[in-house]
Amino acid sequence: MARNKYDVDEELVSVFRMKDLIRLLRYMKPYKLTIVVTVMLMLIASIANLLGPVLVQDAIDNRIPDKDVNGLIILSVIFAVTLIVNAICFKFRVRLMSTIGNNIVKKIREDIFYKLQELPFSYYDSRPHGKILVRVLNYVNSLSDLLSNGFINFITDMFTLVCIVVFMLFINVKLTLVSLLGLPPLIITIMFIKNIQRRNTQALSMKQSNLNAYIHESICGVKVTQSFAREKKNESIFRELSIAYRKAWMKFTKSNFILWPIIDTISTSGVAVLYFAGIIWIQGVSVGVLIAFISYIWRFWQPIANMGNFYNAMINAMAYLERIFETIDEEPAISNLPRATEMPQVKGQVEFKNVGFTYDEEAGNKILDNINFKVGQGSTIALVGPTGAGKSTVINLLSRFYDVQEGEVLIDGINIRNVTLGSLRSQMGVMLQDTFLFSGTVMSNIKYARPDATDEEAIQAAKTVCAHDFIMNLKEGYDTEINERGTRLSIGERQLISFARALLADPRILILDEATSSIDTRTELALQNGLQRLLKGRTSFIIAHRLSTIKNADCIMYIDSGSIVERGTHEELLALKGHYYKLYNSQFSVLEAV
Repeated sequence: MARNKYDVDEELVSVFRMKDLIRLLRYMKPYKLTIVVTVMLMLIASIANLLGPVLVQDAIDNRIPDKDVNGLIILSVIFAVTLIVNAICFKFRVRLMSTIGNNIVKKIREDIFYKLQELPFSYYDSRPHGKILVRVLNYVNSLSDLLSNGFINFITDMFTLVCIVVFMLFINVKLTLVSLLGLPPLIITIMFIKNIQRRNTQALSMKQSNLNAYIHESICGVKVTQSFAREKKNESIFRELSIAYRKAWMKFTKSNFILWPIIDTISTSGVAVLYFAGIIWIQGVSVGVLIAFISYIWRFWQPIANMGNFYNAMINAMAYLERIFETIDEEPAISNLPRATEMPQVKGQVEFKNVGFTYDEEAGNKILDNINFKVGQGSTIALVGPTGAGKSTVINLLSRFYDVQEGEVLIDGINIRNVTLGSLRSQMGVMLQDTFLFSGTVMSNIKYARPDATDEEAIQAAKTVCAHDFIMNLKEGYDTEINERGTRLSIGERQLISFARALLADPRILILDEATSSIDTRTELALQNGLQRLLKGRTSFIIAHRLSTIKNADCIMYIDSGSIVERGTHEELLALKGHYYKLYNSQFSVLEAV
């Protein structure tokens, strides 16, 4: 897949893969009994529907010449019964298959969503989110009609086609053979256009994905767009993507609807030939037989047309199924090992042993190189250093958002790769620099990591991190609705709510990545006491550019170019007059002079 690009097409397999179809059919397995009942109903309806021309033939050739009024009444009653049976069966088929189809679509969408919950950060870092979203919604929705009607109609149409041929052979063998002359050119046409249809469907899928990716990116970045007055440029990009999508749609439409007029032309030509043959053999063919036969020949081409539509739907579905199953089959880069065990109650001792890591193994540039340190239970460790030095990578490895390529990370002497992700992360509290709030109330956001907490516990957590006062000033206090990402709140307010969320989780290991970067100085001073209570008894890792927040840390590690170049307490590092000393003076020299 394209790396964070909305203007690069995704690669698609060019051949029809039967395994994708078989896999889709497996989703229907739990409903096989209902499907069998539905098929039986449709077969009954099909037989009832096919009795009509035979009844008409009997009426024209026998009942009317013989002036058999009672016979005509009986035929009329039978004909009416066939119509009623057909209507009832159709009603139940629509109801049953609509339910099954939507249940299957729901299950496929759930499978994709559940997989997306498991995939690591690297998956999302390397893909436009709009191209992921289109799979969960558009691609899955495109399967709805195929699952609700397609397969059942195909089985029914196959059965109907066989029955029609049997009825036609029963009435007149010669006319039946004439009627089948149109099948060879139809089969040749289908074989010719199938690859064109698939290529055009794939192209449409790719252009739809590109357009969706750019729309998603533009909505997320609308504030930046307006800040730099880039609306016209973005409109130009969107117009180009829309034109590409429109061209792909037109090609798709042309190839998708070419089959129906071909079938219609062949069927009409077949009827014309049938009339001609009937005239030639008029002495051996009664009027009733010819009328009945004409009725069957029109019905003969109807299921063929339906199967042609089903074929189109299948070609379309394969292009989407390829992307859907690709997502479901994506192997999580971070997952539980086969023999992973539950992490015991964490005490808080952390050790990095000869850890090496790179985000791009092909490039070979190490973000961390031979990192070694050991942290005691309940200690507070601060990580400082220039941007890109590897500070956030340390906590990403500790949280196992990524796995180390060299060395190992131990908690209480246990390699974190040997325990389950759930048991590890449930005992850790992480507050990232990019705070994210979900749509819902302030209270629900604080309780996100611990839904079973009481309101009183949540409020106490908010008080501890100095978030209570501003929350109470909101229109509805803790019941105030927050929109997606909490954009109506200031960045500092969002960080305080995230702080309360982390505190409420009561983790044994706490990770704060620039937790106070957007909090004003007054709030930060008030927060210091709360922080001390928060950090007490927990092993804590703090990344901070504001050195005032880490002066009391048990150990400060200065990281640069992927290595720990200095470590010690605040006073010890100042005494060294090295990197930390220079960094500290650059921030506080003016304040100390005052």
